[in-house]
Amino acid sequence: MERAEKREFVTELNEVFKASGSVVVAHYAGVTVAQMNDFRSKMRAAGGTVKVAKNRLAKIALQGTESEGMTDLFKGQTLIAYSVDPITAPKVVMDFAKTNDKLVVLGGSMGTTTLSVDAVKSLATLPSLDELRAKLLGMIQTPATRIAGVVQAPAAQLARVFAAYAKKDEAA
Repeated sequence: MERAEKREFVTELNEVFKASGSVVVAHYAGVTVAQMNDFRSKMRAAGGTVKVAKNRLAKIALQGTESEGMTDLFKGQTLIAYSVDPITAPKVVMDFAKTNDKLVVLGGSMGTTTLSVDAVKSLATLPSLDELRAKLLGMIQTPATRIAGVVQAPAAQLARVFAAYAKKDEAA
């Protein structure tokens, strides 16, 4: 890598660390190219990105960011997985790690919080933002449907009463 490429890589990683909802760091020694491509495509489909990290450059990129506490994770063959949604990257990484024991999660960060392996696993079990929005919408919608039913019932009863009086008057 030339010096200009390194500078560009550091700048790009710095922006990633600042803008991402969560970043997961993992060792990938022994993962085949086909498996890595599969992992990258799964992450891309979920809305995240996977990059192989050059440790020294990643440590430089971490300086001055909220995620600076995870610099000690960058040892050996490391990759970073990141996404804007804080749940996406941990979820995809943990799903891939279940089927491939060569991918070893080291930790990560979410904003100023440095995450341990257990914290990344916990994040992976949480529902995504879209799932939470769907649940919330369902919870809001159910009472509204009930309210509409309750509000309509008296109107329907009144209409029946008026219809009964109208029939009574016609009969008389």
